[in-house]
Amino acid sequence: MVTPLRVVVTDPIISRFASLFKNLGPGHHWQFVAHLSSAEQSQFIAEAEVLVCARLSAEDARICSAGLVHVTGAGTDRIALAQLPESTVIARTAHHERSIAEHILMVIMAYQRRLLTVTEELRDGLWRTVSTDPAILMHRTFADLTIGFIGLGGIGEQTLAFTTALGASAVAVRRSKPVDEHSNPQVKWVKDLGSLPELLKVSDVVVLGLPLTEETRGLIGTKELDQMRNDALLVNVSRGAIINREALYTALTQGSLGGAAIDVWWDAPEGTHAPKDVQDFASLPNVICTPHYSGHAAQTFEQRVREITDNINVFASERPLSNIVG
Repeated sequence: MVTPLRVVVTDPIISRFASLFKNLGPGHHWQFVAHLSSAEQSQFIAEAEVLVCARLSAEDARICSAGLVHVTGAGTDRIALAQLPESTVIARTAHHERSIAEHILMVIMAYQRRLLTVTEELRDGLWRTVSTDPAILMHRTFADLTIGFIGLGGIGEQTLAFTTALGASAVAVRRSKPVDEHSNPQVKWVKDLGSLPELLKVSDVVVLGLPLTEETRGLIGTKELDQMRNDALLVNVSRGAIINREALYTALTQGSLGGAAIDVWWDAPEGTHAPKDVQDFASLPNVICTPHYSGHAAQTFEQRVREITDNINVFASERPLSNIVG
């Protein structure tokens, strides 16, 4: 039997699927409060039996007595876990792997074909190809590329499958102990983080897919960027703070790094105005910038809603949950 619960949802994105939540969990009392002020949201958080959120401040965590806090994404670095009661169960969800992997394919192709640069040139009336300008390099296909994966979780594995299916070779480093062999013959090797310098030196594209932890904060700095090829592309779909911002900007402007595709940033904006650092990077011709939207497929959120609601129903019936943190 499922006990009706008071479920408070503060995440504005997942709140778009309020009707699906209610259809999947009709016995619960759903309260979608993302449109309210922070102070008003805090009042609901204090009374929630289940809290569904993307962020949770230390102040709100201290007043939260919910038995279950369900994060609406895979990362928990924006949740004040230490301030929650020890009895609180924390769960998370993902389902963004395919959407983000498709995004990575897109930016690799755009970079290799100089898509943004060529578009701007044509807008200016300039027709530059290998037939009209000897300085233009010919395209490289995926069969010409080695993709280096820093982190090989769900996103990394999905991207690995896509890129190697198109003929790319791959190398990878990961925090957990690597397996001795990888079933994919296109994967040359999988090693621990100690082999990061080797990966950076041999990769045409480097994909960051790590969670933000004390171990990974600032993992990519001046030394690491100097180890990369000067025509390489750095793709970050994990967390901004894994890369040293100033070091990346210097490498991109001085030409020691070919380009970057940045979907995650060091500061999240309030409202629709992009922060200054985003505008600074967006002004560079060798940078592909996106507003942390690589996982924003409808399929991603529909699957998240289903898993979150399933977990809430399971929690209400006092059965074991999936994707528990800790």
